Amino acid sequence: MQPVRKLISTLSVALMLLSVSVVLTSVSETGITSGGFEPANNISGVATNPMQVYSQLNLGELGLSEKAFRLAIKGWSKLRSQGDISKDIISICDFTQSSNKKRLYVIDLTAGTLLFNTLVAHGKNTGDEFARYFSNKPSSLQSSLGFYITREAYEGSHGLGLKLSGVEPGFNDRAEERAIVMHGADYVCDAFIDQYGRLGKSWGCPAVPFGMHEKIINAIKDGSCLFIYYPDKTYLAASKLLR
Repeated sequence: MQPVRKLISTLSVALMLLSVSVVLTSVSETGITSGGFEPANNISGVATNPMQVYSQLNLGELGLSEKAFRLAIKGWSKLRSQGDISKDIISICDFTQSSNKKRLYVIDLTAGTLLFNTLVAHGKNTGDEFARYFSNKPSSLQSSLGFYITREAYEGSHGLGLKLSGVEPGFNDRAEERAIVMHGADYVCDAFIDQYGRLGKSWGCPAVPFGMHEKIINAIKDGSCLFIYYPDKTYLAASKLLR
């Protein structure tokens, strides 16, 4: 009986170790221990119902207005169906919010995952804490509303940057002429807000936190959709992507 008991005990320990190994492997593969994107909210399999993404990722509680999300999905759907974008990732800048809030949302609609929720700057002449004024004109130093397609990443004066093509005539189609890109900036951080009472401002670019910018850019480059939202009546009435 003693050898049998030893054999059973040995098998039990082996099975327990195997179970632990399987669990650790599963955790690593889901990215929980990989350091991946932040935050790692995930609800796979809901891309067929975008509003379910909004609800289950608690985007409303994170500050993203439902109207901004609905309009973003509407424009993204048209760009996707036209073959203008190749990725099911959408980035939304909700400029109805204070610049002191995390008002950039990067969402993987296929995986049902919120990849990033962080600070994003608006243009110097667009407003102080709150965005108010928008322009498509060169040298305006204002943000431009509407839908953009992300292009290639490049190395520039701010480190890694991301080229953007505005696709809305009269609202953001001069983005490339104006050198409107996504880049990292040291004035996009909580320390700047603590010192000045508001986030720093760009020359019209959607600047993101330096040190986090490379992860964001690499996730959204090469054919995803960026939507800069503000309830401007002229823009909402004229945008062909929102009809």
